[in-house]
Amino acid sequence: MTRRLHYAWVVAGVTFLVLLIGAGVRATPSILIVPLQQEFGWSTATISGAIAINIFLYGMIGPFAVAIIERFGLRRAVCGALLLLACGVAATSLMTKPWQLMLLWGVVVGSGTGMISNVLGATIAGRWFTRHRGLVLGLLTASSATGQLIFLPMLAGLATSFGWRSVSITVAVIALMLVPIVALLLRDRPSDVGIPRYGDTTLHHAVNTVGNPAWRAISALGRGLKSRDFWLLAGTFFICGASTNGLVGTHLIPLCFDHGIPEVTAASLLAMMGIFDLFGTTASGWLTDRYDSRKLLAWYYGLRGISLMFLPYAFDYSFYGLSLFAIFYGLDWIATVPPTVKLAGRAFGEDNAALMFGWIAASHQVGAASAAWLSGVLRTQVGNYNAAFFSAGLLCIVAAMMSLLIGSASRSGLREVPLPKGATA
Repeated sequence: MTRRLHYAWVVAGVTFLVLLIGAGVRATPSILIVPLQQEFGWSTATISGAIAINIFLYGMIGPFAVAIIERFGLRRAVCGALLLLACGVAATSLMTKPWQLMLLWGVVVGSGTGMISNVLGATIAGRWFTRHRGLVLGLLTASSATGQLIFLPMLAGLATSFGWRSVSITVAVIALMLVPIVALLLRDRPSDVGIPRYGDTTLHHAVNTVGNPAWRAISALGRGLKSRDFWLLAGTFFICGASTNGLVGTHLIPLCFDHGIPEVTAASLLAMMGIFDLFGTTASGWLTDRYDSRKLLAWYYGLRGISLMFLPYAFDYSFYGLSLFAIFYGLDWIATVPPTVKLAGRAFGEDNAALMFGWIAASHQVGAASAAWLSGVLRTQVGNYNAAFFSAGLLCIVAAMMSLLIGSASRSGLREVPLPKGATA
């Protein structure tokens, strides 16, 4: 008899597509830095400021997104986010002033991508899977890398051949096309289709959440701030954001351009990172199911720090040195997510892992926004990115040491911090 595919895998597949499109939208500004400079004369610092707002809101919306999903449902929340993205990105093709860049790419697109960030993957993994949860979370997290893999070379080619406005229109249309797929296939919980979570035998009926989603999210933050583990997780994830999408994701293409490497070639380099991160982050999910997450994080941050400090010297070896960096760094791009989510579940309870990870992820984006802006300022004032990349490498070494301290909160009585009634993930 043929075994029927568990619907959890359908939900995971749709979520993978959503996160993939979101990754493509988030990666787009790095393609636009040089064209916007050339057409409008805007400085790197000005454009980086808009990207910093985008990254900041992408993170800060996360915990509220979890609460909104709990209150109004996955399907409505995700469809609304995709529609907001489609409208915001399409409108960027009409912008001519820096404040319009700040409003559209910064506020509107940042808010939309915040609703479909990594906290969505954590929510899906927690709601739909008991078995292979870490592996599924690794796959969903890796969709960010896959988004770069698919979109960056294509978008860079569009910008070169047809202008940067064609990039905005293309991304908006793709986001809009995903809305009916989400509306048709995405479901909130396994109980909605009358099945248990994958790996369970008992049907679990979740308690409906009521009340103000913003208040529940803020209350959860207040309780999390009492935990030493929260500060350690948020601190390491702050450095994670600063050393990934804030620095490399935003500034690698203009860095390559400074060294005479064309945009399409530089975008292909980021895409190569995407290929290796697809394997690295998926493998991280598999490892998280089996090994100590603290030690995994220490290895990830340590290796990332070494690769970032190597990057300024990679250009001495032409594209071969950059390819070595792309492979080494790419395997570790966002491999930190699965062990961080698991440690959040241990500290605050599995039912609250997604909500608390939302705040931990917010610190990730604060770090990313800071790095995106400060790196642009350094480039404008100093004339190169060397100090930015070397500093990020040193911060990663600090994060590696911090990772080994996570878990000591359980000895201080702060483990399993209670959250507000009804604040289930």
